[in-house]
Amino acid sequence: MALSRGLRCCQRVFSWIPVLIITSVVLWSYYAYVFELCLFTLTNTLEKVVYLLVFHVCFVMFSWTYWKSIFTPPASPCKKFQLSYSDKERYEMEERPDAQKQILVEIAKKLPIFSRAQSGAIRFCDRCQVLKPDRCHHCSVCETCVLKMDHHCPWVNNCVGFSNYKFFLLFLSYSMLYCVFIAATVFQYFLKFWVGDLPNGPAKFHVLFLMFVALMFFVSLMFLFGYHCWLVAKNRSTLEAFSAPVFVNGPDRNGFNVGIRRNLQQVFGEDRRLWFIPVFTSQGNGHYFPLKSLSESQNPLLANEEMWEESDDGSDEGSMVDDRDPSVTIEMEE
Repeated sequence: MALSRGLRCCQRVFSWIPVLIITSVVLWSYYAYVFELCLFTLTNTLEKVVYLLVFHVCFVMFSWTYWKSIFTPPASPCKKFQLSYSDKERYEMEERPDAQKQILVEIAKKLPIFSRAQSGAIRFCDRCQVLKPDRCHHCSVCETCVLKMDHHCPWVNNCVGFSNYKFFLLFLSYSMLYCVFIAATVFQYFLKFWVGDLPNGPAKFHVLFLMFVALMFFVSLMFLFGYHCWLVAKNRSTLEAFSAPVFVNGPDRNGFNVGIRRNLQQVFGEDRRLWFIPVFTSQGNGHYFPLKSLSESQNPLLANEEMWEESDDGSDEGSMVDDRDPSVTIEMEE
């Protein structure tokens, strides 16, 4: 037991190494750009002021979004999806498998669950003891079920999911902007140092290395950001891109795709003025999502959303899902 706790403690400490690497590189880039380039190399006062102002705007937005990506805790299923004490006791005391299955089916019918396991069964996490909402997955690193889980990112040491996916996308975009601005403004001085028009000194190393690092990070970020833009346009998570979500009628990669405009609004919200600011504006609460196969008038996720939210606050008797699938089975899935 003590050894296991020690290993978990070491794992938590080492998991911060990628974050420390990124932080160290960014802090060095701040010193190299502000001091070695702007203060020690530039001679034009206007150019110096403009560079410093724009750089600090990019730096603040980058730092803000990175902070939000790291320290926004992943959202987990609410108590409605957990087995209550009485349900769990009733389930464990029941010896007949069919009766146990029926107990879980009754619980699932009260919840807005439309996705299934690969076998067609309702997804159940035996570690967290919850019926998984649509697009929810268990993260073995965070040791919890995460709503609309996209992936666990070591560079932010956090799960990227419903609660911080907007912040992660903004982090990628402002990282690219940060790198592009540095590369664009450093380029002419990079050439001057390279051909010897500027004297050798400490600034030469910092400026040359700053150019290479900015370009290297920009190229890698460009591919990652482009991939996530494609995912947002298709309304898929990284996990869903590799393994299509399964519904009653079978797998469907576009099951949650409701059009580019509505897909964007699900992540960034309806107020476009807040799209590029790292404040939470995503639609819904991460427990249910509109389906492509159902129109708004037929989709119980939209038609009965208000009723279910009221039930979530108080009574346990509210139900969004009708009894249309009596043959559904339950599968224990991690």
